[in-house]
Amino acid sequence: MAAELLAERGFRIAVCARNKSGDPSWPDGLRAAGVEAEFVQGDVSLPDEAVRVVEETVRRFGRVDVLVHAVGPFIRERKWFVEHTVDEIREMVQGNLLSAMWMAGAVLPGMRKQKWGRIIFFGFGRAGEAPAWPDRSVYAAAKTGLVSFTKTLAVEEAPFGITVNMICPGDIVDEKKEMRIEEVLHLPDAETPRGRPGSGEDAARVIAFLADERSDFLTGNLIQVTGGLDVIHPVSKRGSR
Repeated sequence: MAAELLAERGFRIAVCARNKSGDPSWPDGLRAAGVEAEFVQGDVSLPDEAVRVVEETVRRFGRVDVLVHAVGPFIRERKWFVEHTVDEIREMVQGNLLSAMWMAGAVLPGMRKQKWGRIIFFGFGRAGEAPAWPDRSVYAAAKTGLVSFTKTLAVEEAPFGITVNMICPGDIVDEKKEMRIEEVLHLPDAETPRGRPGSGEDAARVIAFLADERSDFLTGNLIQVTGGLDVIHPVSKRGSR
């Protein structure tokens, strides 16, 4: 959804997905509308792959102006920390934190050279508080680490015309990630104070705003896109096993 909204605003689009999981035909819809769009496969949780993805994008388009890092592996099953396997911990930290560092490191030299850039990461509601999040320990630890990285990078890169911000969506899941606001506007959601579920467009509109040329004074921010919903539960909801 973010790619579609940015394309509507004149951006050329490169979309990346992990090997074996992406659909190379995805940009066809954008191309049919006259948008320059490419699909690049790569596992950006690996530093060499992140560099390759950026290099391929630069070869195609000449530059990278906006990085939307929407990578965020998440285990829906509620688990205590002691129940996580080493592989699960590694995947969550590499996917949610290290991949952001690899991608930022890959795009920053070019952005510094052109004196312009936008980097947008994804977190979760209240991530800036580093709250206890029972059942989500590894994911929360990785994302709260990304909060510090976001704020630090914002300060370091501001003199180069580069902004760095984080979007913190609420519980926008499954098919709703690709839906427009008008498609969910009349769907009931008793859990969200707004009274309707969130959509991909809710987050995409914030991305488009941050990507705007005149949004250069907005950096180091965590922007909640939650409809008022607090996803953090003070105690475990997993139950005993």
